Amino acid sequence: MLPDSLKSELKARVAHAVTNREAVVDVMKELQRHYGWLTDEAVAEAAELLGLTPLQVEELATFYEMIYRRPVGKRVIHVCDSISCWAMGGESLMAHLARQLGIGPGETTADGMFTLLPCCCLGNCGEAPTLMIGDTLHGRVTPEQASEIVEKERSAAR
Repeated sequence: MLPDSLKSELKARVAHAVTNREAVVDVMKELQRHYGWLTDEAVAEAAELLGLTPLQVEELATFYEMIYRRPVGKRVIHVCDSISCWAMGGESLMAHLARQLGIGPGETTADGMFTLLPCCCLGNCGEAPTLMIGDTLHGRVTPEQASEIVEKERSAAR
């Protein structure tokens, strides 16, 4: 259940949008931030706030890679697998992170700290290979740098 303060804030955002659909991603991201992922309850809450059906919200939620419809770790690592990043070593970067974390792409570490996900494009092609953790984009990442980034994230989360 949403706290009244968050519900009021989201209603205000929807009211300021030109159309309710314009606010869908923003509402889903805030609900995801609140719950940790977009739960079925959050889909229903978003639909109510937006005046849409839960199915309409679900359709949009499953379209966007950054909206999670299943539980994820405290930190989600997106590794770009676009052609630019792939050509510059993105596949090796993903394999290195999988080995370091002891998980495969799409999995979450046993401690619930990290989820490792491929991402079709992070829009940072000139800085390939790229990864993103939270809202922080890291470009021209070597496997060694990736290890350092992960350890900094682990320390910051403690």
